[in-house]
Amino acid sequence: MKKIELLAPAGNLEKAKIALLYGADAVFVGGKTFSLRARASNFERDDLSELVSFAHQRGKKVYVTTNIIPHDEDFQALGDYLSFLENIGVDAIIASSLALIEIAKKHAPNLAIHISTQTSTYNSSALKYWEKKGVSRVVLARELTIKELKEIVPKTPLELEVFIHGGMCAGFSGRCVLSNHMTMRDANRGGCAHSCRWNYYLYQKQDLLPGFFNFGSKDLMAVHFIEDLIKMGIASLKIEGRMKSIYYLATVVRAYRTLIDCYYEKGKISDEDLKEAVIEIAKAENRQTSIGFFGGVPTVNEQLYDNRTETPTKEFVGMVVDYNSETQMALIEQRNYFSAGDEVEFFGPFKKAVTFIVPPFVDYETQEELTVARHPLQKIHMFVPIPLAPYDMLRLVKKENRFD
Repeated sequence: MKKIELLAPAGNLEKAKIALLYGADAVFVGGKTFSLRARASNFERDDLSELVSFAHQRGKKVYVTTNIIPHDEDFQALGDYLSFLENIGVDAIIASSLALIEIAKKHAPNLAIHISTQTSTYNSSALKYWEKKGVSRVVLARELTIKELKEIVPKTPLELEVFIHGGMCAGFSGRCVLSNHMTMRDANRGGCAHSCRWNYYLYQKQDLLPGFFNFGSKDLMAVHFIEDLIKMGIASLKIEGRMKSIYYLATVVRAYRTLIDCYYEKGKISDEDLKEAVIEIAKAENRQTSIGFFGGVPTVNEQLYDNRTETPTKEFVGMVVDYNSETQMALIEQRNYFSAGDEVEFFGPFKKAVTFIVPPFVDYETQEELTVARHPLQKIHMFVPIPLAPYDMLRLVKKENRFD
């Protein structure tokens, strides 16, 4: 049985490496053009080349988004860009424009094409159309239910990809023009300003209702459907969030990786496995979550309206740069304020989280002994009698300041 793919987002090179190291089988990224996330850092050509090498050395894949709804001027450099992607070994592009697909076939004939969720592919007839166009995969509309997915999957030889986690768009399959009207930024060319998540005052006739409201929905979290999606033959499970932090990616990817591996190792995902995954995911900066459309048409319970809380249950405070197993000294890069006496949790790819009380530590540059790491990206040496590796992370469990 071919193992289902876990596909993660990445807004820059560091995020992509973290996602792959923490268990993603592939990442989807955007270049400086033709992508729907213009506000992400995105990838220069050198970064894309480095990422492809990094991924392929580990048996993993890189997909590049070219899923804007293009205007005439967008096509000028497209052929050269697609040829470049093919030459460096990108595994596929993600596209929504028929014109772009035809140009890709001409300039990069060996580059696989995945159809974006922007096309709102919702039925088996549409899948037959895409099959005739020579694509290899379709990212299905997020508005499909589990029941509808089960009916569609057996009717096509194409690989099918579904979203399992992350933000849900107020527009159908992401096609929205709120930002165009409100900010003069074209959401369908990478300029989404998340206008649906702004706070709005609501009037009932002439009366101002108390509080504020927004159009945004709760984030999708499909942990309880992973087993169903694997069994029905979905090819790829997709996490949304190219704008998210490295801590978010590490936490969420690691949780879904664990669930997928549980299924292939034990033949099922237990209630305890699901409970642990939900607890882990809550440690990252998610909005409130729901099951989206998987259970049917969403109700009022899937909307946020007047609540925009994104508070993680744990705070990301540092990342391991290096670890000397002989001296048990860790070189750690600070990402948020922490101090000696705090209880932290070390976690990393494929390892259980371990709690630890932070001892006094030493500044890497000045060699000064410290009890507080207060400077962004400050590097410190810390004695940690726990086996660690580069890219392992620290998150704050409890502040004590017992050494102050």
